Amino acid sequence: MNEWIQNKLAVLPDQPGCYLMKDRQGTIIYVGKAKVLKNRVRSYFTGSHDAKTQRLVGEIEDFEYIVTSSNIEALILELNLIKKYDPKYNIMLKDDKSYPYIKITAERHPKLITTRQVKKDKGKYFGPYPNAYAANETKKLLDRLYPLRKCHTMPDKACLYYHIGQCLAPCINPVEKETYQEMIDEITRFLNGGYQDVKKDLMEKMRLASENLEFERAKEYRDQIAHIETVMEKQKMAMNDFTNRDVFGYAVDKGWMCVQVFFVRQGKLIERDVSLFPLYRDPEEEFMTFLGQFYEKPNHVKPREIFLPPQADADLAAELLDVKISKPQRGKKKDLVDLAIKNAQIAIREKFQLLERQEQRTVGACEELGDALNIAVPLRIEAFDNSHIQGADAVSAMVTFIDGRPSKKDYRKYKTRSGSKPDDYEAMREVVRRRYSRVLREDIPLPDLIVIDGGKGQMEAAREVLEDELGLEIPIAGLAKDTKHQTSQLLFGFPPETVPLERTSEAFYLLQRIQDEVHRFAITFHRQLRGKGSITSVLDDLEGVGPKRKKQLLKHFGSIKKIREADAAQFREAGMPAALAESIERFFREEQAGS
Repeated sequence: MNEWIQNKLAVLPDQPGCYLMKDRQGTIIYVGKAKVLKNRVRSYFTGSHDAKTQRLVGEIEDFEYIVTSSNIEALILELNLIKKYDPKYNIMLKDDKSYPYIKITAERHPKLITTRQVKKDKGKYFGPYPNAYAANETKKLLDRLYPLRKCHTMPDKACLYYHIGQCLAPCINPVEKETYQEMIDEITRFLNGGYQDVKKDLMEKMRLASENLEFERAKEYRDQIAHIETVMEKQKMAMNDFTNRDVFGYAVDKGWMCVQVFFVRQGKLIERDVSLFPLYRDPEEEFMTFLGQFYEKPNHVKPREIFLPPQADADLAAELLDVKISKPQRGKKKDLVDLAIKNAQIAIREKFQLLERQEQRTVGACEELGDALNIAVPLRIEAFDNSHIQGADAVSAMVTFIDGRPSKKDYRKYKTRSGSKPDDYEAMREVVRRRYSRVLREDIPLPDLIVIDGGKGQMEAAREVLEDELGLEIPIAGLAKDTKHQTSQLLFGFPPETVPLERTSEAFYLLQRIQDEVHRFAITFHRQLRGKGSITSVLDDLEGVGPKRKKQLLKHFGSIKKIREADAAQFREAGMPAALAESIERFFREEQAGS
């Protein structure tokens, strides 16, 4: 802990508020809230912590705080700050999956549709459903029972749905609003749990049809009843009051938290949502932050009621979400909460080994690499590689790995200007100069380590630019390959020396992934340029044909092959002057004669 942080800790207020942790680049890496700022922020720098919290604390070089007048204000502010800064150590609900809904449109002639977007458009929405199949099957059932409009735009004549009794054909028949309202009311009652009444009505109609010897009609009613039973009664875990609820439960283990959410719709448990993330503070506070973020997602619609586990602050949640909050104490409702908690415990137990393995391969590998090189943990690594064929189409590529994972939005590719000679050293100087001049100019975060796909010469070329020209001191490592083009040696220091690294270590695997990725990225870019060159190189040799005429020829003929086969008359049709048309024809005839 540096002296600056010590001084700031000494003057922290004992009031509620939010705190923002920063790394050495001044980037906000964590946002939290506290009932008492003084106690909460000091707790990060005192006592023992698990590995994840230690990693967070190890990156903190400064912090800020904002005092609020209440705990609820601190919670709302925290959610807004997380949304604004997107700190890497905070909860991030990256799962944007959306659930299907059934919608009755608010039109003069309403339709019944399935959708994954809930909008404020006066339509009636029912759901969510566990998957598209369940929503579509329910819609098909309702289409059979209620003849609402099916077409997107009004046709000029009645369609097939009218003839099979599934549409009232408002395109040719006037339909009163009252008729639609009756159907909408019945569909609403059906989807809110009243399908049993519809089922009884169909059973009565089936009985009457049988008595009247209308067996085909009776069979239709029987099939509709069977379809209701199939679609609506598969879910056995039901509540009797048909209320839409979300049921939350969570579990904590080894510095991680798992939150399970059960979606109960029409009294039935139809789907669940599972979130697993690192824990850096009290579980109760982390859960409240999760709860606030959860309903900011457009596909998470607030239900009429929310069940919370015993540890949660129901009053704070009710004030935050403005819906009915309950903590059931007994009966079926408590069983649902207990089941959510049990599922969270199982999920965190089952996934923990996989998460530990992933952590070991990424951030753990960075820590191992930092120890091997005797530098600070290289959480941001930038790697460079060159690609060319005897100097032609020379390119360089840079990839960025953050916390041991590729950050593709930070990849960069360069078409080098170092001339036609195949000079790897000059190409490396050029691309390093271009990259880090821009980094300094635009205040982009500097890497903790630069990896060069090459040996001592390329490392020295990069060092000359960084230290002698730009005045930067960034650790540089080189990756040498064996005769089979596989990663064989890690070079570091000046003069470069081989760093002993176990081939089975996670750090070595990380370097292999980095080298493979930068090589792939460079080769892909080189092939793209080479492909463009192969298309236009023949036309480049034509005297009197510039960029505009090249485009004109390619647009007219469609390919190089057809251009080669054309005669002067066809070139004149393509807009070439007569003399140039004859010159182009002569060029290709001579080319064919010489080949």
